[in-house]
Amino acid sequence: MRPVPYLTRPVLPAGSLSRTPQPTVPTGDGLVLRPWCAGDAPAVHAAFQDPVMHQWHIRTADSEEEVRGWITEWQQGWAHERNAQWAVADETDDRLLGRVALREVTLGDGVAEVAYWTTAAARGRGVAARATDALARWALDEIGFQRLELTHSVANEASCRVALKARFAPEGTKRRALLHSDGWHDMHLHARVRGD
Repeated sequence: MRPVPYLTRPVLPAGSLSRTPQPTVPTGDGLVLRPWCAGDAPAVHAAFQDPVMHQWHIRTADSEEEVRGWITEWQQGWAHERNAQWAVADETDDRLLGRVALREVTLGDGVAEVAYWTTAAARGRGVAARATDALARWALDEIGFQRLELTHSVANEASCRVALKARFAPEGTKRRALLHSDGWHDMHLHARVRGD
């Protein structure tokens, strides 16, 4: 059988990410998005001991060894173009402040899902919004993604503020879309598209 031809071309061809090393992306205001390294494991493990992380995330970190495995997966995601994960660090001292990511990458459609978290010490300083905005600018303007989506629990008002500050427009509510430790959560859907 012959393959069925498409009427449109892929928005981003295979290799759009993996053909070059994962870049470091400065925010322009004191933060840097950089690839993860094995030395980040203690700081990530410490971040996941925070009760706020347990409230809004579905993963736990039982040991630094487990986190090193995550970091290996995050590093491999770039090469496989399934996801791209960055550590958010202070530009002056490289202190870990959080993480931003493109998940569920679909190059052909030019779509990805944005995710983020911050350490307890970084909260209330605009770190998540600044990092998410920098990631969106890089993905949409430099790489050529068409659409970035962002979801958060409707109960997570802080995450909603991050999405809005990072210029992700609200688009609706996905009912009972994610199972947290306390039950099913409705999720707000936000998106930012090229040209926003």
